[in-house]
Amino acid sequence: MRYRFGQCELVPETRELLVAGAAEPVEPQVFDLIHFLVRERARVITTDELIAAIWGGRIVSDSAIAARISAARAAISDDGERQTWIKTIRGRGFRFVGAVDEGPQPKAATDRAEPDQLARQRIAFCRSRDGTRIAYAVSGSGYPVLKVGHWLTHLEHYTRSPVWRPFYDRLNQSFLLVRYDQRGNGLSDWDVADFSFDRFVEDIEAVVEAAGLERFALLGMSQGAPIAIAYAARYPERVSHLVLYGGYEKGRLLRGSASEREQGEAILTLIRHGWGKPGSPFINAFTSMFIPDGTKEQIDALVDLQRLTTSPENAALLRAAVDRFDASAEVGKVAVPALVLHSRDDGVQPLEQGRQLAANIPGAEFVMLESRDHIILSQEPAWPVLFGEIERFIGGGDAKR
Repeated sequence: MRYRFGQCELVPETRELLVAGAAEPVEPQVFDLIHFLVRERARVITTDELIAAIWGGRIVSDSAIAARISAARAAISDDGERQTWIKTIRGRGFRFVGAVDEGPQPKAATDRAEPDQLARQRIAFCRSRDGTRIAYAVSGSGYPVLKVGHWLTHLEHYTRSPVWRPFYDRLNQSFLLVRYDQRGNGLSDWDVADFSFDRFVEDIEAVVEAAGLERFALLGMSQGAPIAIAYAARYPERVSHLVLYGGYEKGRLLRGSASEREQGEAILTLIRHGWGKPGSPFINAFTSMFIPDGTKEQIDALVDLQRLTTSPENAALLRAAVDRFDASAEVGKVAVPALVLHSRDDGVQPLEQGRQLAANIPGAEFVMLESRDHIILSQEPAWPVLFGEIERFIGGGDAKR
């Protein structure tokens, strides 16, 4: 179903808001609010109904409601004075006003948004221990692999990404893949108060229970590695294999190297001043660090992902959090088979971080990948090596161990 009003199009199936044909970044809760008001536009929605539908009945302040209404208006080019689309009915609630054209999504758009793997992907939501809503997806078939969330993820956008789509298609050929958006970005809640390390571990716990996983392999990439280490150390009965790729034990703001700490602070400065702005210094620095050998299409996809996945404020908060992750107290307690993979010339996490992980995890295997990219790309010689090692290591699960 697609709703059209003014220059806006709302597509619930893909959770997209288009303004003048271009995707408009919008927080998941704000998207839900717009969708609810549009869908129920024939009547006035009371504040209590709004709280029940959008906040799950939790206690919400008037200022929080006002902030979300304001954000919804801004996303669809409305404001509190004009109230062209979202009208405040004093003493009663809110109503979506104005002409809405409701109809099915065009077939061509459906074909683009739902290719084979996306059509088989199931997206659902669960609540972490502190109430934060976490979005997760299940796809593929075979032995279950849970991929830990990391900085900059978007479950739906990934399925169209020339960087990430091939990656997940390759995993789906061999495994039942469960992945989720980290708190603060993607389809998970953006309005988050706590970005401490233990909360990220609790997010895994919530996804494991919601997805019904009993025993599985755990894949921690980049900032997902220390979270995966902590979970594997705490729940060895659940984790059959631990795979760490491009990861680290301590974030760069905690490591001994002054140059790495300076780099971390520089990235935070670039985020605060250049997030989501085409042509900004941050865009160039970001892409050159993560995929220096990427094609223009792949680099542009990372730019889009940056813009769609979270707000500038959350990007800085998440970046500061992951650069302070510390799994050093638990890395030596990992008691499951572990495989550590790392690119030789990784510009995001130095090779030494991968070596250190492999040395500190009892019995871990180490594989060095011949690449400069933090995210191995499908055109690289290292691509078949990466997946060949993962498939060899996990195999059919416990049956091969």
